[in-house]
Amino acid sequence: MILILEYTLNKKKELKEKIESYRNNIKLVIVQVNDDPASNAYIKGKINDLNEIEVRYELLKLSPSIKESELIKVIERLNNDPSVTGFIVQLPLPKHINKEKIMSLINPLKDVDGFHPLSKFIPATPKGILTFLEDLNYEFKGKNAVILGRSEIVGKPMASALISKDMNVTLLHSKTSDEDRKFYIEHADLIIVAVGKPLFIKNEYNFKKDAFVFDVGINRVNDHLVGDCLNNLDVKFQSPVPKGVGLLTRLALLINLVEAYNNGF
Repeated sequence: MILILEYTLNKKKELKEKIESYRNNIKLVIVQVNDDPASNAYIKGKINDLNEIEVRYELLKLSPSIKESELIKVIERLNNDPSVTGFIVQLPLPKHINKEKIMSLINPLKDVDGFHPLSKFIPATPKGILTFLEDLNYEFKGKNAVILGRSEIVGKPMASALISKDMNVTLLHSKTSDEDRKFYIEHADLIIVAVGKPLFIKNEYNFKKDAFVFDVGINRVNDHLVGDCLNNLDVKFQSPVPKGVGLLTRLALLINLVEAYNNGF
């Protein structure tokens, strides 16, 4: 089966060729209001992707002490700037800034992260996983999907996306009993793990042999990056950590950005 790294490289090449005639008209703005090491690394990866497909970008790195009212002015300016195709506000935000309020102020037509309630776009992580499976000609209809984690960024939008594909979807969380978790996981064809706990899922489960597992977790343990799942689970496919779901997420952001441009014309 194709590796995610190889897949994303091929998709970026295809995307670059597809938008060759108009990519200079596309622009992404990244608003960063933190100095979080994980955010810095993720933004660096996004910028590398944008350079690969030769799309313009701007990084607005604002002080973490910025007033909420000043950040709102930045959002309003980007909403009204016709040269900006789409923009994202990199999370996390400082504690004194209301994340939900800021996300709700982004123009849904420019919300390429897909976090606005009325956004035209599927959030990047669910969309990245979905696009990868679609390109593998994965058969969604009637199969069982289990999602561990109910965040607004991954769990809930992932559930909605898979329901739209006619899957039977179960959303598990911290209040799910061990017994129920075992039952649902062992009956799942597709498992999405986004709990933020290192090596939370191990080979203690009797997985379906043809199960697909996508590990969204990125955890640092003893200076090593590990996922929410143990490596080499007894399944048909397991996304690696690193160079797994993160690459799919970044690819989906590019796809959303191009769609934002096309939707405007």
